[in-house]
Amino acid sequence: MSTAAVTTRPRQVLADLLPASRVRDVALVAGGAALTGLAAQIAVPVPGSPVPVTGQTFAALLVGTALGAGRGLFSLALYALLGLAGVPWFAGGSSGVSVSFGYILGMLLAATVVGALARRGADRSVPRMAGAMLLGEAIIYAIGVPYLAFAADMSLTAAIAAGLTPFLIGDALKAALAMGVLPTAWKFLDR
Repeated sequence: MSTAAVTTRPRQVLADLLPASRVRDVALVAGGAALTGLAAQIAVPVPGSPVPVTGQTFAALLVGTALGAGRGLFSLALYALLGLAGVPWFAGGSSGVSVSFGYILGMLLAATVVGALARRGADRSVPRMAGAMLLGEAIIYAIGVPYLAFAADMSLTAAIAAGLTPFLIGDALKAALAMGVLPTAWKFLDR
C-alpha cells in the first residue's frame, strides 16, 4: 500500500478495502472462522458455571464488524458447522453440541447485526462502536442464556447467575478493546 490515503466510502467495512474477489471473500470467511476458533482456546473456567470465559465472543463480534454482515455470518456459520462436525475448536478444544452451544448460535446472529451496523459506520467512532458491541453482546446472551437453561435443565434465574452475571465485567473489557481498535484502524486508514 502506498503512503497515499485510502479512499473509504461510508458503506464499507474494513474487509472491503482489500481488492475484491471470490478468493478474498473465501479467505476472509475461513480466516474469521479460524480466528474465532483460536480465540475460543483462551478459556478460563468459571466456578459454578458450565460456561468458561473465552475470547470467542470478542472474536465473533470483531469478525462481524470487520467483514460485514454477510461474510461475518458465513464465517461464524463455518465455525459452528466445523465444530459440530468434530473440529475441536470450540471453547477449550471441545466440539459438538454442549450446554453452551446457544452462545455460538447467538454469535451467528450477533456477527450479522454488528456487521450490518458497521456497514452503516458504527465502527468509525467510539460511541457508535460501543453501542454496536453492547448490542452484539446482548444478542449473544439473549440466545445463549435461555439455551443454557434448557440444555442444562436450569431455571432461567440459575442460568442468568451461571451464564451471564460472571461474564459482564470481561465483556465490558472486550467491548472497550473493540471500541479502541476499530475506530483507530479507520482513522489510520483515512490519513
